Amino acid sequence: MAPIPSAAPPASTELPLDCNGRPLDLSRPQVMGVLNVTPDSFSDGGDFFSVDAACERALAMQAEGAAIIDIGGESTRPGAEPVPAVEEIRRVVPVIETLHAQLRIPLSIDTQKAEVMRAAVAAGAGLINDVNALRAPGALAAAAECRVPVCLMHMQGEPRSMQQQPHYDEVLTEVSDFLRQRMAACEAAGIGRERIVLDPGFGFGKTVQHNLQLLAGLDKLAALGQPLLVGLSRKSMIGKLLRLEVGERLPASLALALLAVERGAVLVRAHDVAATWQALQMVAALRDSGAQAPGR
Repeated sequence: MAPIPSAAPPASTELPLDCNGRPLDLSRPQVMGVLNVTPDSFSDGGDFFSVDAACERALAMQAEGAAIIDIGGESTRPGAEPVPAVEEIRRVVPVIETLHAQLRIPLSIDTQKAEVMRAAVAAGAGLINDVNALRAPGALAAAAECRVPVCLMHMQGEPRSMQQQPHYDEVLTEVSDFLRQRMAACEAAGIGRERIVLDPGFGFGKTVQHNLQLLAGLDKLAALGQPLLVGLSRKSMIGKLLRLEVGERLPASLALALLAVERGAVLVRAHDVAATWQALQMVAALRDSGAQAPGR
């Protein structure tokens, strides 16, 4: 594997993100815990569909080391059908309201819809995580009004069809160009760079080979100067490469998380929070020690 970079993090990670009054320290690798309040998400759909079950899981993830909890009320797995905004709000707002009062860490809302963004932030969410990079009608204006950080993700196509023959001439260049364009759109709308996180969108309109090329070149996306979030946990690329079912993908998920952090990611979105947190602590310990690879 490539040696752990010894350079300081980009300037954008030196100060904590202000997530609706709750800080998110991205000066070291952190875990974003996944909480899907849905009946049909690819990994944990239906497991935390009730408010009580969702809140119990979020409290457990905080105890396991999560620095932020990402709450979603609409599945974005390949082939997923869209959910009306009113139903998405019904699913997520009670969970956010309850957890905002119980947790000390910030909450993220995983949504593409302007109405859901506004309702979730009003309920206590501190970051907008949008797989559509604020391209839906009204989403950019809503995010600017909410005045919380945003995560812009690259996705080719939309969830129902994104895995039907995705094509790129040069995936790394195209993803980088797209993220630059969306950053410029955010800045024009009044969302400063200090509030922007980027996500290359592993598995969203990408083949296994595209995902591997993105991971290999992730340092080039980190060079854009914004904090990088990656979502590799239990992804189908693992199943395709290793022929493993969803529940068997933890070791490979950890390997991918570490490879991503070595290449500049600072926020790892994960279902298995405790194991991922422990792995990232080893990366942080090595960095903090000041140790370097032989010959460096």
